[in-house]
Amino acid sequence: MSNGSAKLPPLASTAVLKHSDPVPSGSVRVSGIDFDLAENKNVRVSTLVRSMKTMGFQATSVGTACEIIDEMRRWRGKTKEERESEKVAKAAASGTPVDGGEEEEEGYEADYTDASGSARCTIFLGYTSNLISSGLRSTLRYLVKHKYVSAIVTTAGGVEEDIIKCLAPTFLGDFSLPGRGLRDQGMNRIGNLLVPNDNYCLFEEWIVPVLDKMLAEQEADPELVWSPSTVIARLGKQIDNEDSVLYWAYKNDIPIFCPALTDGSIGDMLFFHTFRTSPQQLKIDIVSDIRRINSMSMAADRAGMIILGGGIVKHHIANACLMRNGADYAVYINTGQEFDGSDAGARPDEAVSWGKIRADARSVKVYADATIVFPLVVAATFAAEDDEVKE
Repeated sequence: MSNGSAKLPPLASTAVLKHSDPVPSGSVRVSGIDFDLAENKNVRVSTLVRSMKTMGFQATSVGTACEIIDEMRRWRGKTKEERESEKVAKAAASGTPVDGGEEEEEGYEADYTDASGSARCTIFLGYTSNLISSGLRSTLRYLVKHKYVSAIVTTAGGVEEDIIKCLAPTFLGDFSLPGRGLRDQGMNRIGNLLVPNDNYCLFEEWIVPVLDKMLAEQEADPELVWSPSTVIARLGKQIDNEDSVLYWAYKNDIPIFCPALTDGSIGDMLFFHTFRTSPQQLKIDIVSDIRRINSMSMAADRAGMIILGGGIVKHHIANACLMRNGADYAVYINTGQEFDGSDAGARPDEAVSWGKIRADARSVKVYADATIVFPLVVAATFAAEDDEVKE
């Protein structure tokens, strides 16, 4: 009997040669960028990232993140005058007096608007300290310098490392350098970065006079209450260095929130300062900052989250957005996995269950090292806008 007339084993053939249902209409074909095409030689980053949307895996997530960020930054709502007119008309229809509403309660931030007065999306940016230690600091500074974000949440290291890099450089090292030898040399390792311990000594020399002056102002004015965000603003003012994220945040009146301000070298400096100035002591009120960030969230016409890393920076922003029944947009970039129940590993859908992201929001989590991905994202979104203006 010839092979052509041989019958295939029914069990195996049914399993292997199972027919598919029709592909739903509108399904997107997997494709990538064809570098054989002339238009893809020396390709622009924005073009590259757009092509990544159809590649699959995390490339698709990167493309989706860019789409969501573009929606955040391009969204426009009503002008203040239009909202006031609506408020008056509603009050007249109901026969009730015009009420300032929650937005005008003391402690709320002013509306985030564009040059025409139209409401813009309030964008909360969160990042962990290692990203400031890395070269990604330049990308973060760009966003703050050009007022592309409304508020920042970071850790203590995200504050102090920005100042320290204005005083002395951080160097490339290697992940495998042994800790014992580095400790003997007075070198601190952050992944494959090296920070000489002398940098922290310079930080102490720089910050002590600043803390002294802040304490003197506090003692002279009983009404003065420092908060983490106002402390950070003062540091940004004092460093007066255009390489600094804190400097541009101070200059552009963008609050930087740090609910764990004492968890780092700056905490060490505050600790030492209490001994130097005893019985006087600098007092920093965290309650005023939780009111401030939550108030910004409640006053937002639209709210978006861009969060690099996890832990406190991720949850603090998400919890602020809970106060308005969830963010409208969310982009997470981190390497955390959800199997251990960690906040860093949680996907956006978990935040939906808590009311921290709205059920109809656009959201994505990119599983990647932010130092690789975020420069591409910024180049394809915020920085691409700059190119459009120049052209």
